[in-house]
Amino acid sequence: MDMSQYLDVFLEESKEHLGNLNEQLLNLEKNPGNLAALNEIFRAAHTLKGMSSTMGFEDLADLTHHLEDVLSDLKEGLLQPDTYVVDTLFQCLDRVQSIISQIESNGSAEYNNQDLIAILNSIKNQNYTGDIQLIEDKQKPATAQTEEPSIELDFNEYELTVMEEAACKNYQIAAIRVAVDPGSLMKSVRAFMVFKVLEEDSEVIKSIPAVTDLEDGKFDETFDVVVITKTPLPVLIDRLEHISEIRVDSSHLVNIDQLPLHRDDIDVMKSDQKTTEQVDTKRNHKIKQTVRVDIDRLDNLMNLVGELVMHKGRLGQIASNRRIVELNETIEQIDRISTDLQSVVMKVRMVPIEQVFNRFPRMVRDLAKELNKEIEFIMEGKETELDRTVIDEIGDPLIHLLRNAIDHGLESPSVRTQKGKPRIGTIILRARHEGNSVFIEVEDDGAGIQIERVKNKAVAKGIITAKEAEEMTAEQAVDLLFSPGFSTAENITDVSGRGVGLDVVKSKIESLNGEIQVDSKPGQGTKFVVKLPLTLAIIQALMVAVRDEIYAIPLSTVNETTMLSSEDIRLIQNQEVIVLRGNVLPLYRLDSLLEVPGETQSDESYVVVVHKGNKQIGLVVDRLIGQQEIVIKSLGKVLAGTPGIAGAIVAGDGNVRLILDIDTLF
Repeated sequence: MDMSQYLDVFLEESKEHLGNLNEQLLNLEKNPGNLAALNEIFRAAHTLKGMSSTMGFEDLADLTHHLEDVLSDLKEGLLQPDTYVVDTLFQCLDRVQSIISQIESNGSAEYNNQDLIAILNSIKNQNYTGDIQLIEDKQKPATAQTEEPSIELDFNEYELTVMEEAACKNYQIAAIRVAVDPGSLMKSVRAFMVFKVLEEDSEVIKSIPAVTDLEDGKFDETFDVVVITKTPLPVLIDRLEHISEIRVDSSHLVNIDQLPLHRDDIDVMKSDQKTTEQVDTKRNHKIKQTVRVDIDRLDNLMNLVGELVMHKGRLGQIASNRRIVELNETIEQIDRISTDLQSVVMKVRMVPIEQVFNRFPRMVRDLAKELNKEIEFIMEGKETELDRTVIDEIGDPLIHLLRNAIDHGLESPSVRTQKGKPRIGTIILRARHEGNSVFIEVEDDGAGIQIERVKNKAVAKGIITAKEAEEMTAEQAVDLLFSPGFSTAENITDVSGRGVGLDVVKSKIESLNGEIQVDSKPGQGTKFVVKLPLTLAIIQALMVAVRDEIYAIPLSTVNETTMLSSEDIRLIQNQEVIVLRGNVLPLYRLDSLLEVPGETQSDESYVVVVHKGNKQIGLVVDRLIGQQEIVIKSLGKVLAGTPGIAGAIVAGDGNVRLILDIDTLF
């Protein structure tokens, strides 16, 4: 029987079960007596085993079979879910994830899982010490084992996520083996110099041994580093080999194609059973019937709605010009129907943000253990809904913010105790709906942002002058954190970012028509607030005219509008400005920015006050046409990325109008 037709269903359901396993195993780790979580883990593992066997993926079925044996003993109380057991179970889930990813890429996967199976058997036979000594997933799939990889590395979920993001941005990713002269008397210094060279324009996401061991000289003559860089590898290697007593073993150079970058983008489904008490409550609720819909079909439906909205506008213009009463009545009905249809389509596209949030507890756990920090991770508002397009894009920025909170924000347990704080640090990830926007907050109760340290670092990097630092407000200093490559980290860690940081976060959020703000109190903590539109498909816009051209400005970027007369304009250092309620705003004429031909027909003009980040800017236009709901159309591959242009709309008269992108217009 040909099972290939069921492969897509297998992959989708496997990801759901795997996500559920991770979520419930985290619950079990927090509360070892949580029988409901243990039952859910056993059920999901049993289902995954059956599915794998049916599809003919025997290696996966064999691993999940042994996993099920251990879970069965845990259920019966023959074993206790201690730290070693839980860590091993997490490693099994990581291996399952790798196998599923390989199946998704190649349609099949053969893995030698005897290393994990041996550990599972030792746990089942209670023949283990309980020491936390995690094994490393050093293998490649059996189909690719004819040639051993030069450098064998194991990546956790966080590291894989960072590499995936870097690969999407066309960064080079490589594992490099660095050798120190055997006669060197200062191995740790040489290792430090290697990292100093690498961090100039690269990001080291992993080193073996760990950085702390390298700094203490606890390694032989070689160590491995995985770097993300835009610098050509030969140039980077040449820089390293200019360090005294250092050479790069070119025979142990692993490029991106040999690194395990293909991690599933798991959409974690909410567990059906949180606690035994919730089970009784849920019996009183009607079970919702759901159906899976391809996102391309929804996009097509949204395009059809857009066409309907466009033709509705054209009918309105015809009716207005010819004053046909019956046509006006029909248009009102079409208006009502199209509005309802548009609302329904938008709701179909909306998905709970928990599909993103549920990826993070495991990542936070892994990083906390790696950095020897104790963290209580709280998630609020997981039921908040966002457009699927936004959901798909927001995960990576949130990973960066959480990483910063864990690594830079929260102090170590000993430091927190000295400061009189609880030993366990708290990170809160919350989402809330407000108007036509969703706010996502990442808050920690750590040390807060040290303003003077930020200023000093910015001066040292040449971002600002010493005089500018003295005159700078605290709010302006915090904005420096979003400068490319900026970091206040004093110590290098495997988690700290080098070159891919908050500037990338801000850029990504602004590309989603969003904003990011920071609120920090020294000694008390930091809160990052991300504001995002509910949808990117249909937005409210202000229509403006310059000469005979009409443009759309997203209303989310508009603060206010006002009339402008020549007497209001001042000239400061060759820059036109106006004073509006005590604030000096720079003026930019839209006809100059877009090189619109012709002369202004009227002496009157208007200023549209828009915001770009925390800055306000005046945009001079000839006329204000009014507010309008618009359906965004892509410009296509050729014109995509044109500075100042976000997309286009088809107006009611059939003409194409451009949508301005305020962030890239100036």
